[in-house]
Amino acid sequence: MKQALLIVDVQPSFPVPMEILHGIRELSALLPSVATVERHDESVTPFEGQLRWKPGKADETLIPANRVFVKHGYLPPPAAIEYLRGLRMDRILVCGVQADTCVLAAGFALFDAGLHPTLLKWAHGRVVVGSLW
Repeated sequence: MKQALLIVDVQPSFPVPMEILHGIRELSALLPSVATVERHDESVTPFEGQLRWKPGKADETLIPANRVFVKHGYLPPPAAIEYLRGLRMDRILVCGVQADTCVLAAGFALFDAGLHPTLLKWAHGRVVVGSLW
């Protein structure tokens, strides 16, 4: 089975436990990988106005990836979806920060795009594959 990894918002603006960082790094070394980075632009997504919080304006991914896409808001940008579609993978593994928001939104966006996402859950710092669908 051909798989790729989508790494969602693993960046300095979000606290990420070291064991999770190590697990994602190990997995990203084995698979084609794409990362998203949330950047703050209040005119696009009003995080500060609505949530009184904002990500950094210049955060970079903490995980090396084959491609990195900047996003503003919860969903991965359309260019990231198109890039993943072009890889012609059987399954897209999804991991990252904020499982209840941005990671979940990425899974739904991939599903809606006809791709086959599988969200990864973490147990004892190791990757365990679990599917929502």
